[in-house]
Amino acid sequence: MSTSTYIYIFGEIETKIWGLTGRERLQRMLKTREHIILTEDVEKIPSGAAVLFLNANFLFDARVLTALLGMEKKTALYSDENCPAAIRTDGDQAQQLLRNLNNNKSQNYRFVLLTIPRIGLKDLQIDFQQNLKKKDPPYILPISEENRPLLEQELFSGSYKGVTDLVTKWLWPVPAFWATHYCVREGWQPNHVTYLSVVLAVLAGVAFWFGFFGMGLLMGWFMTFLDTVDGKLARVTVTSSRLGDVLDHGLDIIHPPLWYLAWGVGLASTLTPITGLGILMWLMFIGYVGGRLCEGMFQFWLAHFDMFIWHKWDSFNRLITARRNPNLLLLTYGWLTGQPDFGLLLVVAWHLISTGILVWRLMTGWKTKQKEGSLKSWLQDIDPARDREIWAVKIFTRAPINLKKPYPVSSN
Repeated sequence: MSTSTYIYIFGEIETKIWGLTGRERLQRMLKTREHIILTEDVEKIPSGAAVLFLNANFLFDARVLTALLGMEKKTALYSDENCPAAIRTDGDQAQQLLRNLNNNKSQNYRFVLLTIPRIGLKDLQIDFQQNLKKKDPPYILPISEENRPLLEQELFSGSYKGVTDLVTKWLWPVPAFWATHYCVREGWQPNHVTYLSVVLAVLAGVAFWFGFFGMGLLMGWFMTFLDTVDGKLARVTVTSSRLGDVLDHGLDIIHPPLWYLAWGVGLASTLTPITGLGILMWLMFIGYVGGRLCEGMFQFWLAHFDMFIWHKWDSFNRLITARRNPNLLLLTYGWLTGQPDFGLLLVVAWHLISTGILVWRLMTGWKTKQKEGSLKSWLQDIDPARDREIWAVKIFTRAPINLKKPYPVSSN
């Protein structure tokens, strides 16, 4: 049976990153985790209980928090600026530790934690991010008003999936960044954006059904853009809900084939009706469902990771495989060239080709597992310790940044 860990958050910087102070962000990141007790009074922590001090003057990677919570020994995690970002101790030493921290409000805490072994980020065991399909180096970054624009940029970039379609990867990031800023400024929640996406998805389908392809494409593209924004908004503000998650993922699965069906019906009211519509729609559904089944079977039977992060080739395939955005490009091409029927034919053909490729990768994965015993994602070959210095130089040379500023603590 797991025992609870008491969390005490110290630090008094009020700079907000995506609308949240460091303290507020840590509280949101921790509230959904099990066996966690947030406390503001170290005197109430039982003797011998596991305690984790977190410095709210730093921006924490969620993976770093997970690694710290999984530790059992006393440990002090130091930043590159020689400042303790997190301290793992117990209830017996918690009060004395807090007094020492508050009596030494300079940047350097050398003589505070002499009895606690110190580690750096390189000592943490950080795996790749399955949900985001990437493996960025973990981070703990100092928060200040001077650093705020850079930290917001990096937090937003970190919320992006590493393996996704070409539109989401290369077209949406800049407008999505400013749209997310607007949502934070206006107090919009991720669910508000998701609700608007649902409305646009329905309206786009209705427009396709009645042959208003241009209007439908406009609403469809806006819907796909908002589908990017709501996820980024949720991650940078650490805001999520069960309803929003169900709506977002459910909408992604259900609406694409219905759009293609509506497009086919809409062709009957135009000058370019398509023959054999029923057969085409069956082929499209076979391709759509078949592709989804291949992805599910790969992760359920062959590996604990997504099919598209097995080999680098699979990650490239994700850029163009038959998903919503690449298919919208094909429909848009058909409409712009005055051949909406040809656009639908391209979508059906691309579904069948893409699914054929996924079936081949599924069979290849099965044979590989039979031969080697297990599959390995190419992301597992990335060494964060090797890449961390490159990454740090990249982000800290984009703009002037003050890494020498003292970061005082607080007893509140």
